[in-house]
Amino acid sequence: MCVCPQDMDSSSHHEAVFGAVNATSGALAVVAAAAVQQQLASSSAASSLHDSVPAAVAFQTSSIIVNTIAHATTTMGPHFARQMMKFNNFTVVDKVPPDMLDRVGAHWYQYPPLWPIWHKILGLVMVFIGMIGWSGNFMVVYIFLVTPNLRTPSNVLVINLAFSDFFMMIAMSPPMVINCWFETWILGPLMCDIEALIGSVCGGTSIWTMTAIAYDRYNVIVKGMSGTPLTFMRAIIQVTLIWTHGFIWASLPLFGWNRYVPEGNMTSCGTDYVSDDWFGKSYILVYSIFVYYIPLFSIIICYYHIVSAVAAHERGMREQAKKMNVASLRSGEQGGERAEAKLAKVALTTISLWFLAWTPYLVTNYMGIFNKQYVTPLFTIWASLFAKTNACYNPVVYAFSHPKYRAGLKVKCPCLVFGDDEEKKAAPAAAASKPAADAGSTHTNDGKA
Repeated sequence: MCVCPQDMDSSSHHEAVFGAVNATSGALAVVAAAAVQQQLASSSAASSLHDSVPAAVAFQTSSIIVNTIAHATTTMGPHFARQMMKFNNFTVVDKVPPDMLDRVGAHWYQYPPLWPIWHKILGLVMVFIGMIGWSGNFMVVYIFLVTPNLRTPSNVLVINLAFSDFFMMIAMSPPMVINCWFETWILGPLMCDIEALIGSVCGGTSIWTMTAIAYDRYNVIVKGMSGTPLTFMRAIIQVTLIWTHGFIWASLPLFGWNRYVPEGNMTSCGTDYVSDDWFGKSYILVYSIFVYYIPLFSIIICYYHIVSAVAAHERGMREQAKKMNVASLRSGEQGGERAEAKLAKVALTTISLWFLAWTPYLVTNYMGIFNKQYVTPLFTIWASLFAKTNACYNPVVYAFSHPKYRAGLKVKCPCLVFGDDEEKKAAPAAAASKPAADAGSTHTNDGKA
């Protein structure tokens, strides 16, 4: 059956337009657009007088649509043209390269792309964190290695902590800054695996190194002479076991137990916590037990016994002073209280900062497992960012409060030493109270050092 051009109404014009456009992409869209326009022109010319007005309207409307989509296809590419046909329904996944799409969970397709300002802010913050992490941890490693009286078995753990945080910042900060600039992950699947692997290894190593440091302080302060002394060999064995433990757990996603994927903002990689596969979810649950709960409760228990031992020691000294009819065995009654309070504050600060750094990321993972509708790309940004800040304040908590480290830092880089005047004022009182403190106990002094 032959259909004459006069029988084509305005709806047929639109069907022809959209059929031609949907069937083409790139350069073919331009050819299809020209063909459709020519067809519409001929049909409008051959139409009757009373149909000329609607045909002209249909022709003009169709021409605008065709020209717009053809221009978008030739200037922005077929991907942009497809989005035009979807009425600009962009998602956070649209900028992801094709070789990474198989790693993006279906959960992220429902969210619009983040404002570019968020990516810029995140990139600037990562530059700031990276500079602090590089310089701070590098300085810790350098000072502890070049200062003879700091090369002790206990400080091997401190050096390992600083090196782990330094390596994590070196490996994770530059890729994240690059991806924030392009507003998506552009480094390919291999770099995604490497970045997530290093982050997991260094994160687990830092946590367990902090646990080893807490146990070493517990061994010195609480057990005292009855505790097993830490030697260089024991310290090296502990460091080796810590790195092996972290590498084993971090490598399991590469062998099929979960996987490493771009996270919600598509600028960093981590475990897939929004998957519906419970086999993959089980990895996160088991991993959190060995790399979060066990280290956390171990640190809390160690510092609880440390503070309890110091408090009991101070009570014993006060009771002994009463029996000797003296006000205190120290040069000043407030000296013991300051030492106890300082130790309690250090313990509280250590646990709080560790808890602050890693808990948001753990909560994000658990929400992805049990209630993922509340996990948004913007939410994942700050959880990942807080976890990375752990590499910045560890040097302050574990090294900058170390008296001998401060002395070595004053020699090598005095501009980084703060609060020196206060230490000078406290030096005479500390020297006067030293004999009495040594006579009372050596555990507290060892713990401070």
